[in-house]
Amino acid sequence: MSTVGTLKECVQLPIKDNELVDIVQKAKDWAIMHGAAMRSKSNFSPDTLNFAPFVLVPSSFPRKEFERAIHLQPTINRLMHNVAHDEEFLTTTLADTIKVDEFTGNLFNVYKKVLANGFGQRISLGLLRSDLMLDSNCRNLNGEYEESETETPSAYCCWKQVEVNTIASGFGHLGPVSRAIQSYVLRELNQAEKIARMPKNDALAGLCDGMIKAWEIYANPKAVIMFIIEDVSYNICDQRFHEFYIREKCPHIKVLRKTLTQVHDEGKLGLNKELLIGKEEVAVIYFRAGYEPGHYPSHNEWDARYLMECSRAIKCPSIHYHLAGTKKVQQALAVPGVLDRFLNDPEEIKAVTKIFTGLYSLEDNETGNATYEMALKSPEKFVLKPQREGGGNNIYGIDIPSALKKMSRFERSAWILMDLIHPPISRGYMIRPSGPVPPPVVDMVSELGIFGVIIGDVDNIICNYEAGHMLRTKLSTANEGGVAAGLGALDSPYLID
Repeated sequence: MSTVGTLKECVQLPIKDNELVDIVQKAKDWAIMHGAAMRSKSNFSPDTLNFAPFVLVPSSFPRKEFERAIHLQPTINRLMHNVAHDEEFLTTTLADTIKVDEFTGNLFNVYKKVLANGFGQRISLGLLRSDLMLDSNCRNLNGEYEESETETPSAYCCWKQVEVNTIASGFGHLGPVSRAIQSYVLRELNQAEKIARMPKNDALAGLCDGMIKAWEIYANPKAVIMFIIEDVSYNICDQRFHEFYIREKCPHIKVLRKTLTQVHDEGKLGLNKELLIGKEEVAVIYFRAGYEPGHYPSHNEWDARYLMECSRAIKCPSIHYHLAGTKKVQQALAVPGVLDRFLNDPEEIKAVTKIFTGLYSLEDNETGNATYEMALKSPEKFVLKPQREGGGNNIYGIDIPSALKKMSRFERSAWILMDLIHPPISRGYMIRPSGPVPPPVVDMVSELGIFGVIIGDVDNIICNYEAGHMLRTKLSTANEGGVAAGLGALDSPYLID
């Protein structure tokens, strides 16, 4: 059964064309002048920026479900922390995947080498983001689906987890600035009273304060924080505003930006496993790259990753946190009874279980073969996911059978199958560089990300908190929704009761 509802708009649509054209131009200028921007992939220049695609006014989101997600995030943080520190679970869960997926296999090889030689630093910094979507097909208290000819009551629209990002969890700046853009627009539309329904968002401060706390734990006032970056950074504002926040709040903390190649060329370990980049000792490593194969063009970059993992620097993420964020681990956690291994409170286990959508193994065994047949029979119900981050890697619906038939039984182990979530529709204006003026009203769907910060080792959690949010919105007809990948738009939630 599949029913998709429609959420009530924040403002009455359509907006008159003359007013719309004026407010769109103002909002574009506001976005560029406040750092809601990216470098162009199609016409790249390090000296120019385009505004990041954004939704003109905030998209509706059920208040109850938003608050539930916020409340649950510290539990998600602790779950992922415990998973990352369970060597047996990671090894068993990824055993088949690493045989066929070269990239995950290389990550796992780094992990095993570090285990064998000893971690230089027991403490890890987790800057996580739990991504979720509302599902119109939630059951009511009687276990029945609720249907509506026009709108899905928010009481029957619950959220399901899409994934947990443990590396390069971006939009700590672009999440909060989305709220600022739309607050400006609402004021210009003489509807400022609606800003009160947009939740406060301190994601940038929350994430950066986590890095600062880790730097303090390292306890060397001369040490630096190092961002690991791509050779070319398109999403530059989101990265730089983290750096700017740290430097403004703590001018004594220096921030370096280095690629994996530069770490290989300039890095070494000191006598006490301190990581030295030139003459600078590194206290905290924040990865904004390293999550996809293209970031490792040679063995040098893998050697650099291993060097950092062996060091005393506090990593975000450490290699075991990186592995804990793989899709295969996500699928394994959804198997009934597995959460009992990582969480003790029955109410927490119940709450986390409720957010899981259907996740299925494709390994070459009875269960995986049954999943394979299920996917061929009803592909429109599913999404096929590899062990990749960054967007643009998933296979949807009718494209699934041909993709699966090209794989050997062995190769299927690198993928998982997930139930397709059916989010409610919202209507609004999506503003893009070089887009039509005035823009048309379009049907959209949204994905909410809740940030979390956790610091600790296998025996002790030093701090654990929810740290703000971000909302990405895409056309309802689009499969992928990454803003950095050019498929989605910045947005923020407008809470409805």
